[in-house]
Amino acid sequence: MIRMFLTGASGFLGWNFCRLFAKEWEIFACYNNHRVSIENVLACRVDISDFTELKEAFTTIKPDIVLHTAAASQPNWCQENPTASKKINLDATINLAGLCADASIPFIFTSTDLVFDGLNPPYNEKSSVSPLNLYAEQKTLAEEKIRASLSSYLICRMPLMFGYPGPAANNFIQYFFNEMSKGEKLKLFSDEYRTPVSVLTACKGLKLMIGRFAGTIHLGGIERASRYELGLLMKDVFGFKTALIEPCSHDDIPMPAKRPLDVSLDSSLAFSVGYDPLPLRKQMEEIENSKKFNHE
Repeated sequence: MIRMFLTGASGFLGWNFCRLFAKEWEIFACYNNHRVSIENVLACRVDISDFTELKEAFTTIKPDIVLHTAAASQPNWCQENPTASKKINLDATINLAGLCADASIPFIFTSTDLVFDGLNPPYNEKSSVSPLNLYAEQKTLAEEKIRASLSSYLICRMPLMFGYPGPAANNFIQYFFNEMSKGEKLKLFSDEYRTPVSVLTACKGLKLMIGRFAGTIHLGGIERASRYELGLLMKDVFGFKTALIEPCSHDDIPMPAKRPLDVSLDSSLAFSVGYDPLPLRKQMEEIENSKKFNHE
């Protein structure tokens, strides 16, 4: 069985990937602050920002492939913590890529749709990048370093994702759920557009591309939507009839990190090789039907 070294096992994407595909690879899943326990997955604590610790784990595990999902993914936090975020988002990525290059093994990196400035959507893999905040800049630089140092790599630009929160990593839909459950008013951006997918869809797309595709690929959904529209969809699908949802603009809520207004991805290339996201409503219904979202 192929041995995979996965970073970010306690994160939203990494935890779900392990949970779904633990039997597909021999997964050594590393976490830092939040211990994870996933059936058929060997979890280990590794501070990826410490190169000595990272190299020791890599040398001990001797992986056949690396899937790097770990990230400091909150743009506002990255903007306010440039040194700490760089160690995770850029330095650790460069170090992992170097280890993979030395071992002549494939490196899979999950990047973001935020590498674009939002002025000329939809964006395909050949579109010029122009990051507006530090998080996106770190991801952009990481992509460049990977391309420069590796011959065998896969960069998957991920869209906004929603779904099972996991034991240590929430996502924005969890916040929607909690507020709607309490009957609190939600103000959601109506002028920020993405091509969202459920984390289940994202994981399936990621699995599909591993070993099948090399280079850079987009794993966005088939529909463009704002957070406001997602909130309305969730209200309907989850049956929160009395939930109060109001649209708002980015201009109404100043934030440390500047956000692009429309980073909708053109994922035609992924679609052409079998990536097949369901409509947003169907994906939201899958989450509601599972009864796992609210930890029931």
